Amino acid sequence: MKKVIIIDDEPLARSVVESYLKAFPELEIVAQCPNGFEGLKAIEEHHPELVFLDIQMPKINGFEMLELIDEPPAVIFTTAFDEYAIKAFETSAVDYLLKPFAKDRFEKAINKWMDSNVPSTPEQFQNLAQSRSDEHLRIVVKDGGEIKIIPTVDVIFIEAYDDYVKIHTKDGYHLKKKTMGHYEKALPAEKFMRIHRSYIINIDALSKIESFEKNSYRATLLDGNIVPISRTAYPLLKSTLGL
Repeated sequence: MKKVIIIDDEPLARSVVESYLKAFPELEIVAQCPNGFEGLKAIEEHHPELVFLDIQMPKINGFEMLELIDEPPAVIFTTAFDEYAIKAFETSAVDYLLKPFAKDRFEKAINKWMDSNVPSTPEQFQNLAQSRSDEHLRIVVKDGGEIKIIPTVDVIFIEAYDDYVKIHTKDGYHLKKKTMGHYEKALPAEKFMRIHRSYIINIDALSKIESFEKNSYRATLLDGNIVPISRTAYPLLKSTLGL
């Protein structure tokens, strides 16, 4: 028996998936969740082999939820995104079902998963989440048992930290298992700049730039932190600031 979770904020959509799954007695529905918060808890509790996941949901979307899972299960998206938009996601999921979907299309997706039965990996969803999440507006992090949504305007700087990054705000920092390269691409270039291999700053949080030792510069931020500026980034930062 393989475990299945349905995550969708529409009760009718959940009931359609539940009804179609009756044709597969070897699959057991262990949870049905109306949002990403509950979906995340259910996945961590039940460790399902397969998840049916909506994309557009309140609080956090489906992509953001996947980012918070260290070992994501196989995913079949159930979405209202148009076919052309979703094409980019095909390689990162078992399949997608464009709402409203027929029973034969549903069964095709299930059979595709059963034939491959290859679980997803966090890396598969890296570009996926970056392409369709709201990271230009917010960053979702897991802090202990809580999920916190950080508006990007509240981010002062991001710092490399082994396999993680530290996302610094006025209230402290949060760890997230992402790369600096990810945030360099995901955050709006007009507001955030990578000034060093280990630092991305919010330009609006910049207090001053000063020389430091020979041919070296550093930036002081509004929270009092001082971070280095690389030689290659310095002229770009000056140009961005109109100096």
